[in-house]
Amino acid sequence: MAAPTSARPEASQIVLNAERSMFLKRRWRGVADDGQEFGFDLQERLKDGCVIFQTETVDYIIRQIPELVYQVKMTSPEFAALVGWKVGNLHFPVQITAEWVRITHDLAIKQLLEREGWPFEEATVVFNPLRVMPHAS
Repeated sequence: MAAPTSARPEASQIVLNAERSMFLKRRWRGVADDGQEFGFDLQERLKDGCVIFQTETVDYIIRQIPELVYQVKMTSPEFAALVGWKVGNLHFPVQITAEWVRITHDLAIKQLLEREGWPFEEATVVFNPLRVMPHAS
């Protein structure tokens, strides 16, 4: 990562789009919108919007491709805990924001949401689920 964000105007930025799964890999290859190829051998993860390479005139930035998710609006701490517990038991990736719990778009999740009668919606967003941590022994 050359910089966490670009200070250049959008016209001076070239994007390399990548799926979320690529942000989890240490080694991978990608092609920017102008055809420039990049190979990555990373010590740490890249972040959406970071600068991966700079020339005198442009910044190459990486953008995570938005994906379809289910999102449930949090109406109370009790409801948030219930959603977290039931979704957590299915072991699907989740993203928690101030307003929403976002969950991977999957039939099992849709069936859970419908069975529980929880209001939910589909949304296409940059999905950044919580990192999986091993259990302490």
